[in-house]
Amino acid sequence: MSWESSINAFKSYLKIERSLSDNSILAYIRDVKKFADYAINLELSELKIERKDISTFLVLLKKSNISARSQARIISGIKAFYKYLILEDYIKYNPTDLVESPKIGFKLPDTLSLIEIDKLISAIDLSQQHGERNRSILETLYSCGLRVSELINLQLSNINFNENYIKVTGKGNKQRLSPISGKALKYLSIYINEVRIHLDIKKGNSDFVFLNNRGTKLSRVMIFLIIKKLAEKIGLNKKISPHTFRHSFATHLIEGGADLRAVQEMLGHSSITTTEIYTHLDNDYLRSNIIQFHPRS
Repeated sequence: MSWESSINAFKSYLKIERSLSDNSILAYIRDVKKFADYAINLELSELKIERKDISTFLVLLKKSNISARSQARIISGIKAFYKYLILEDYIKYNPTDLVESPKIGFKLPDTLSLIEIDKLISAIDLSQQHGERNRSILETLYSCGLRVSELINLQLSNINFNENYIKVTGKGNKQRLSPISGKALKYLSIYINEVRIHLDIKKGNSDFVFLNNRGTKLSRVMIFLIIKKLAEKIGLNKKISPHTFRHSFATHLIEGGADLRAVQEMLGHSSITTTEIYTHLDNDYLRSNIIQFHPRS
């Protein structure tokens, strides 16, 4: 075995047995390679690593001014790698046992109010080539709480206009049905039937909903750019991304009284703990609930 062969085997394990997305696999491998580079410089085999070697590496990470959140992510990747080596009986002792991650506070991401979402959508110039497409993108993001990867891979064959739902392929190729609003479906229909139909669609892209002017599916980067430009246009003083629409979708549902389990299903979270963190409730909402329902209020 060598570092390279072990990492390649770990990569196959993540893809085949864990069914992780390409982006997740890339993140794991990138972090494990950071430790591998350190170990190779010291001529340390991946099968002979001891806890002290990892501890020394973590001290170097800390000194290099890498954020606590990034340190925690790298440690998580290394731990997953050594759990895999244990699973495959390459090693008997796990050097990452008892290795602790740095304490990190939970940072709540920005959300958008309904007024801000409406302003962003209203700022789209519908007279421009991609106006209708961009409007349907934002409406779909907010209506369904999609991840950006789910949005760009959304297919025509997965939209049910009669029953008002879409079939979404999420992390680990897990599929779920997500309700979609009538408004979002209306703008999707306009884009598909009046704009998209005129594109010269390239082979292999005919079922993807959102296309660029070359007839191929949109990239993740393009979705980020569309939203960034609209935020600048309306002078929005928030750092937002496609994920902000997902977080806003969840937050607004919870604030409106939606059941947490239902939100979990719509977001495609495997654990409700993730949903509980993700769908934070703002102080005003909590305060109003206490005033309304607490017997001493």
